[in-house]
Amino acid sequence: MSGVALPDAGLAAPVAAEAAPTRWNPYLVGAGIGVLSWLAFVIVAAPIGITTAGAQIAGGVAALFVGQEAVSANAYWARYPMRLDYGTLFLIGTAVGAFLSALLRGGLKVEHVPSVWAERFGPSIGRRFAVAFLGGAIIMFASRLANGCTSGNGISQSLQLAVVGWTFFVTMFASGVATAWLMFRRR
Repeated sequence: MSGVALPDAGLAAPVAAEAAPTRWNPYLVGAGIGVLSWLAFVIVAAPIGITTAGAQIAGGVAALFVGQEAVSANAYWARYPMRLDYGTLFLIGTAVGAFLSALLRGGLKVEHVPSVWAERFGPSIGRRFAVAFLGGAIIMFASRLANGCTSGNGISQSLQLAVVGWTFFVTMFASGVATAWLMFRRR
C-alpha cells in the first residue's frame, strides 16, 4: 500500500497508510449513540446532554473564586446549581470514554497546532489556543442560550422527531460548512 501525504507546509511529513491510526466505524458509533440515548431515556428518564453539567461545574469553579454568595445571586447559576447528578456523570463519562477510545484505537497524541491550522494560520500555539478557547466559549454560550447542545438538541431531540432537533442539525451543518469555507478556503 502506498504512503499518504499530509498537507505539507514544512510542518508535516508523509505518513505510511499502515502506520495511520485506525478509526471507529462511524455507523457503529452512530448506532451506539442511538442505543445510549434509548438507555438514558429508559434508565434515568432524561435525554443525553452535556452543557447543563458544564454550566453547573462552571458555577462550582466560579464559587471558588468569587464566593458561593455571588454565584447564588446569579440568576442562571441559581437555576443550575452545582451538583453531582446524571448530567455531571454523563459529562465525566464522555471525557473518560473519549480518552479510552483514543487509547484503544491507537490515535492518542498531543498536537498543539494541527498541520491544517498551521498551514493556514501559522504555527503560533498561543493563537491556536486563544481561538480554540474563544470558539469553545461561543459555542457553550450558544448551547446554553438554545437550552441544549449537539447531544441535547441534536441527538436527543432528533430521536424524538422534534422540530428543534432537526432545525439544530441543519443549522449546525450549514454553519460548519460556511465556517470551514471561510477559514480554510484556498487563497
